[in-house]
Formats: sequence, structure tokens, C-alpha cells
Amino acid sequence: MGKRYVFFINVLAFLIISCSPHIEQPDFLTLALSSTNTKIKQVMDSVAQYELQIRYTKIHRMKDSVVFSDYNYQVNDSNYFYPASTVKIVTVLLTLEKLNEMDSLDLYTQFYVEGDSLETTFANEITKIFAVSDNEANNRLFEFLGQDRINEILKNKGIAPVRISHRLSTENAFEVTTRPLIIYLNDTTVTWLEPSTNRSAKPLLLTGIKKGVGYYDENTLTNGPFDFSLKNYFPLSTQNEVLKRIIFPKQFPINERFNLSPDQHSFLLKAMSDPPRYIGYDEMDYCDGYGKFFMFGDTKDTIPQYIKIYNKVGNAYGTITDCAYITDSKNNVEFLLTATLLVNKDGIFNDNKYEYEEIGLPFLAQLGREIYNLEVAQKQLK
Repeated sequence: MGKRYVFFINVLAFLIISCSPHIEQPDFLTLALSSTNTKIKQVMDSVAQYELQIRYTKIHRMKDSVVFSDYNYQVNDSNYFYPASTVKIVTVLLTLEKLNEMDSLDLYTQFYVEGDSLETTFANEITKIFAVSDNEANNRLFEFLGQDRINEILKNKGIAPVRISHRLSTENAFEVTTRPLIIYLNDTTVTWLEPSTNRSAKPLLLTGIKKGVGYYDENTLTNGPFDFSLKNYFPLSTQNEVLKRIIFPKQFPINERFNLSPDQHSFLLKAMSDPPRYIGYDEMDYCDGYGKFFMFGDTKDTIPQYIKIYNKVGNAYGTITDCAYITDSKNNVEFLLTATLLVNKDGIFNDNKYEYEEIGLPFLAQLGREIYNLEVAQKQLK
């Protein structure tokens, strides 16, 4: 047992013994951010430049019910950050719902998008989205849905604020008319899903919607801030709420849940938690921490069997984000953690000079470990 772990035990013992039963338990997020570990300190010592936002959700199980206690650090829906690939979780969820509405389609139906060379299945594309955050897989499902359908369904479920306006890393990102899908109903019969025409995005009016001091457009440097006002908007609080609905659907009214069959829900949870090697990706290129930034993002370590991380990460334009439900069956620990930070020291966007490896991943990994160690230590005191 390391010195730091012993320190956790001693601090928790003091705090818990000091508190009466009617006083809220120690704030693990504050304790984690006060860590002396350099991976935490290098961000917290200059926190203003990183646009850091964090939500940690403590989970209390009481017989058949679950109670959430949310602890926030600088969480503000009005402070914009680019959500990058975290929006793919919404694309997946609403794809699964739409499949439920179409009697002739399911996860394993073969299809291709008009103009695309790949024939695939919905299951394959969802698996790739979580295993390696495949942008083209997301865009194929985006064509199946369209912007308006995504935004309208989220609104009807009370999931807000959020605005999905574009595909990812493609020239036709903001095209409002989707491309049709050609569906194989069987070996000899195909059908054609009509495209949808969607509303154009309106500029977002948020704090920090223009960032930095310059940006590259192809090979040309433009001086002045980079404008994110037409891009996707998926703030931290909304990501956290979506994940709660996935992991704990019964804690929400039926009209606020995602309409997934039991088989779909099981498939989704497996896809969210399986490391890339389970899907057949080379471990040398895609280690377990490739899409698991909390706890393992700065290592090549194999995630132990007793730890499961159900999450979606994103990193682009220097912003790095993870939204995760983390469980440890050996120590009976579970919690939700969502965090984002901007690591773009030079303030230039699209120059591919971001401090993901030096600052972003080490911070998120250590933050996950700090919270996890505190949760384990508390369990061992009970």
C-alpha cells in the first residue's frame, strides 16, 4: 500500500468521523483537485488558461433506488467548449431508437450510404464509434438520422441544452440534406431510405464561442479568434445527463428515457466498455486507454477485468473531454465523472500543436485515479 493511499485513508477517516450523520460526506472532487501530484498541479496552478470544467457524480444506492450527488468545478452551460467526438453517443442512441421504429431493420441489417464504397451494418458502425471513435462511422449514422431529428428528439426528452449541427471531419460537414441509405432487406431485395432536408444552424451566442488568436484555413494563417458559433454544442451537464439515462434508465420518467430494447441496451453497454483489442484492433496501435482517458489515458496498461468504464471521449481543436461511468466489482465502487479542458498553449487553431500528451491526458487520467482511490478508500472504511 503506497504512502498516498495511506494518506487517503487517514484523511477520509478523519472527515467521516468528524461529520455527523446529517452532514454531507466529504467532497471528493475538491480533494482530488487539491492533489500534489504534478499531473493535477500543472493544470490547477494555471487553471484559467485551460477552461476546465468537471462534474463528479457520487452514486448512493438505497434498496431499489439510486440517488445522485453532483459535485461541480466551473461547470457552466454558457461557457462553450467544442465537444468533438462526445456527440457520437447521441448519434448512436438515436440510431438505436430509430431502428426500433422500423420493423424491417435491426442492428445487423446491411446497408451503405449513397456514394460510399463501404457496405456495413449498424452494429459494425456503432462498435467502431466506441472502440476507436471512427468519424466515418458516425457520419454514416448521421445520414440515417439528420440534424433536425436528433435535435427534436433530444428536446422532447428534456435533454438540454444541446445543438447538433454537423458531421465530423468531412467536407460536407454542414450539408443540410442527408444522403440516402440503401438497405439490404435480404440477399436479393434492397430498399432506399429517402434523404431528409434539415434546417441550417444558427450561430450560438455563448461565452467563449470565439477562441484563440489565430487559425489555419488549409495552409493559410488568419489572425483573430476562431469562430465556433455554427459548430456542435454538447455541454458538460448535458453529457452527464445523457450518460445517467443510459446507465440508470429507471431513474427517469419513461418519456425521458432512450427507447432501447433489452438486447440493444446490452449491446450498447458492451460496445461502450470493451477496449479495442476485444474488437480485433492491434494493441500496439490501440491500447486499452486509447478511448479511456480517465485512469488509463496516459498509460499502456491493460485495464483489469474487475474495472469497467462505460464512456465516450472526444478531442479536437485542443479540447479534450471524457464522460464516463466507472465501476469496480472487486471493491464495490461506482461513480460518474465528466471533464473537459483546452490544451492549446499557442492559441492557434488547426495547427495540430496541442498539448494532449503533455497535459490533457495526464490530467484526466490522474483525476480519474484520484477520485477512484478516494472511492475505494471510503468503501474500505465502512
